Amino acid sequence: MSADLTWLLIKNNNSYLVKRSGVQFSSEAGNLLNKNSFKYSGLANKKTVDVAAAPSGRGVVVSTKVTSVPAYKPSKGLNKVTLSKGVRKSARSVAGLTRSGYRADLRQAALARVSAVLNSQKPVKAAPKKTGNGIRATKH
Repeated sequence: MSADLTWLLIKNNNSYLVKRSGVQFSSEAGNLLNKNSFKYSGLANKKTVDVAAAPSGRGVVVSTKVTSVPAYKPSKGLNKVTLSKGVRKSARSVAGLTRSGYRADLRQAALARVSAVLNSQKPVKAAPKKTGNGIRATKH
């Protein structure tokens, strides 16, 4: 089935569609911006890029759709790579993957998603205890 026909069938009703306050979002895998649009749809497009947190809690998993897999083998339809070397190396790998002709239009969104996932995995620094400098701060 063509991508355009698939999009026409699923754009208004699917199980991943979230409608709130007049805005439509989509929570499917392969949708980098979670927008309900044909460009970012992980269901309608034959080539998709998905960036998610690694199950180990360190790094990201980058998934791409394999276009040559038959429809009756959905488990073999994704190519998953775990990137855990750091922010710069992960970003470089994702940029190279999207720039190489796979989905160059999703490069910025994929890089933003990698950055957001890796930043969310950083430990939270404890805020230093505030000390007062005035006269009342030194009185007990």
